[in-house]
Order: sequence, then C-alpha cells, then structure tokens
Amino acid sequence: MTQAIEASGELPFWKRKRLAEMDTAEWEALCDGCGRCCLNKLEDWDTGEIFWTDIACTLLNPHSCRCADYGNRFEKVPDCIRLDLEKVDALSWLPPTCAYRLVAEGSDLYWWHYLVSGSRGTVHEAGISVRGRTVSEDGLTLDDYEDHLVKWPGEDPGA
Repeated sequence: MTQAIEASGELPFWKRKRLAEMDTAEWEALCDGCGRCCLNKLEDWDTGEIFWTDIACTLLNPHSCRCADYGNRFEKVPDCIRLDLEKVDALSWLPPTCAYRLVAEGSDLYWWHYLVSGSRGTVHEAGISVRGRTVSEDGLTLDDYEDHLVKWPGEDPGA
C-alpha cells in the first residue's frame, strides 16, 4: 500500500501530517502492534525513573501482541492509558520504536512497521514485538514485579 502511494508521488500520511492533523483511522493505524506499551512498568517515586518489566497486561494477546478487548479496555483495566496527542509528548516511557513517538519527533517509521512493509508480521519477524517474551500479570502480586525487570522494551534496536 505505502509503496503504491509513494510511487504515485504522494507521501504517506505519517510523512505529510502531524499527529494533530490525523483523523481517527490514521491515528489508530500508527500503532505497529508491538505490545511494548502494554507491559507493566515501575516508577521510582523519588527520581521518576521508569523500570520496564516483562509482565503483560491481562488483556494483551501474547501471540498477536494486540489488545484482546480493545473496545472495552478502559472498563476492564482501569489504569489503561488512552494515548492521545498530549500524552505522546508527556509519557517518558513510550518505547523509542513507537510510531506515535517517532512521528511526533519528525522521524520516519521503521522498515518493519506494517504501514511500510505491508505486513503485520514484520514487527514480530524483526524481534520488536513482545511475542514470546512476556508473562501475564494474572496471579502476580506487586512484590513479584521486581523479579521481572527487563531493559529490552525501552531499547531501540534500530539505533
């Protein structure tokens, strides 16, 4: 899809629009389905430093790395955060590979993003997604979280 648009001389929407100019469909299309934002994080209250875990939200499908009940996620997971324009700028924990973050910073999407590659599978093939790397939060206590600290969700393998 993207290659055809570029071949016609028109830039894809994420290259010609700012986040604030995108319609709902374009905004939703930016999500690459990596699942990194659906991992639980710990914050040091004194420093504000974020520590990633490999503990996935109860609604994260571990194979597709997408929300299993996207339409009802806020009712089922009260601390789920609705990503909007203001939060893209404010949330320090958005992964460095996140398309919302990249577009906000004026960067292009990575080759493995489905809008570029044409396949939803490339995010997994490139090792960007959380597929095969998480445990569910179900049955865990907050005391368990420190045993699940990881660095990879906050790293940019393309850097």
